[in-house]
Parts: sequence; C-alpha cells; structure tokens
Amino acid sequence: MSGNPLEAKPASPKTDRRVVRTRDTLGDALVELIRERPFEDITVQQILDRAGVGRSTFYTHYRDKEDLFMSDVEDFFEMFSTALLRSQANPRRLAPVAEMCTHFAEMRDFIAALRDAGKMTDVLMLGRGYFARSIAERLQHAGVAGGAPQLIAQAHALSGSLFALIDWWIDQGMKMESKELDVIFHRMAWSGLCK
Repeated sequence: MSGNPLEAKPASPKTDRRVVRTRDTLGDALVELIRERPFEDITVQQILDRAGVGRSTFYTHYRDKEDLFMSDVEDFFEMFSTALLRSQANPRRLAPVAEMCTHFAEMRDFIAALRDAGKMTDVLMLGRGYFARSIAERLQHAGVAGGAPQLIAQAHALSGSLFALIDWWIDQGMKMESKELDVIFHRMAWSGLCK
C-alpha cells in the first residue's frame, strides 16, 4: 500500500537506511505483483526476482509473503494515522479521511485485488487499531471531556465507524468524493461526542 501521498514516515534514528530501502523495495515489489495476479499465486521467489533482493535478505526481515504484506499495511496505517499530528492539523480533524480515501481511489485496482484475495478484511481490521490510538490522542488534544477510559472507548467506536464507512464506500465503487466522506465522518463523530 505504498506510494503514499502524505509525507513519508521518517526512519527511526536507529534504523539503517539500507534496511528501510530494502523493506520498501520488497513492499513495492509485492504491491506490483498483487496488481498483476492473485495474492495466493504469488511466491516469495517472484517477490525476490521483482525486487532484486536475495532470499537470505528477505528472510532476515520477514517470515513469509504474508508477513511482508502485513508489515507494509502496518507502515501504511502508521503513516496515515499519525499524519494529522505531524502536520499539526486542526484538533477537530480526528482522522485524515479525505487523504486516505483519495489514496485508496488512486489505487482502485490494488484495492480490488485485495478484496478478491480476501485480504481487505484484515487490512481494515488492522487500520481500526491504528486509528483508534490516533483518534484517542486527537480527542484528548481537542479537549474532549471525560477520563481516559471514556476517550479510549469513544476512539474505538469512532475508528470502527470510520472503517465501516470506508468499507461501505469501497463496496459502492468509491463513487462518493473523498472530501464528502471526510465531512460525513467528522459530522457523525462530533455530533456523538461529549464536548
């Protein structure tokens, strides 16, 4: 799910740039292959050939293609879920819905391939966890009343709603504009929150 329009996640100071480059190369190779053939038909060797990376290097970083896929998805959601914090966006924005859905729309064929492979449910479930954490931080930053348990519960409910909305939007063929989806989500979120 690479090729992200938001700024790239900076490598941690302890992460070797070569490791980051290798992981990105492997992730990009997998994305390209998913666009060409069913996920279950892709082999680790095909990923290695596409990426120009050796087998031992692959297994230094990943157990198998599933591990590579989920790691790439985690990086994607980490980047998007923290984008508003990095950009110091208005605290009333709880999630970068428009930006993420614009990215999904640009990768329509890839999203379709994930759905066909039965991977979209895993992707959306993982995204819910990342966004629950970031929404909790945004709620706290916005000064929403309530203690930690209440904010965490609200954040999980909002994240679940967000990903249910995205799942519906994908099922409908991504016809609604991303900005409109953003407005719908934030209107629902703020109308249901204790201010």
